[in-house]
Amino acid sequence: MEEEQIPEELSEARSELRESGILDTDEKISADLYPLVATLMEPRVIVQVEISGSQGVTRSGAVIGDDFIFTHESWPGDTESEYVPAEPETLVWALARMVDLHRDFADEFQGDDVIVSTMGAFDDVVTHIETGRYEEPGAVAEAANAPVRLAEVLSQLNCMWRMTVAWKDRNAQAAPGNGLAVAALAVWDCGIEGYWLRELPAEPVTDGQVDRSSELRVRRTTARELWQMITDLLPDGAQLAPAPQAQPAS
Repeated sequence: MEEEQIPEELSEARSELRESGILDTDEKISADLYPLVATLMEPRVIVQVEISGSQGVTRSGAVIGDDFIFTHESWPGDTESEYVPAEPETLVWALARMVDLHRDFADEFQGDDVIVSTMGAFDDVVTHIETGRYEEPGAVAEAANAPVRLAEVLSQLNCMWRMTVAWKDRNAQAAPGNGLAVAALAVWDCGIEGYWLRELPAEPVTDGQVDRSSELRVRRTTARELWQMITDLLPDGAQLAPAPQAQPAS
């Protein structure tokens, strides 16, 4: 991007970039790829989507720059991602599609269905369900010393997904560490049991923050509510730090 001399130790990588068409014959980035590379180098907002299911873990998301937006998705077991340009008006739709957010009869759910337990009980329920030793949720719950309702819901689990959004906060003093602001949510997609929002442990969760004794609290929700939550995760212009100014040439 900076068109500087490429070190000799990167010659193999340079050859791969040239063979794939990312670099042209003058060893400059292809004009068609400039919007993507420029956005990846200086993103204003980064969205990460992690989906855990029977096929493993997939990671998708979006990168948002001053001028361009790109979404990216991968397949289970594949190390490569496909990047696609997106418009601001379609970003929420694209993120919702990544997690297969869909309307079903669970959207007609009325009431306040909340499950409170521990992360240890959650782990034990999932383990018992995966081994198939117990067929009935009641037996699973008893073996795991967990609420029956937790076993009932997890028995219908399709996948779990977590969406995390990070950006440089305008008020850097109010943001931890390097001035990054982070917002996230974690959801269970449980088929006929509907969608469940994990309220505790609250996202974003850091390494070492959660153990078996940590409280687990999930609340049943709807696709309509989750759509609004995804929308609310994205910062508006007033929350973003000003774009870095280009340095004048000396």
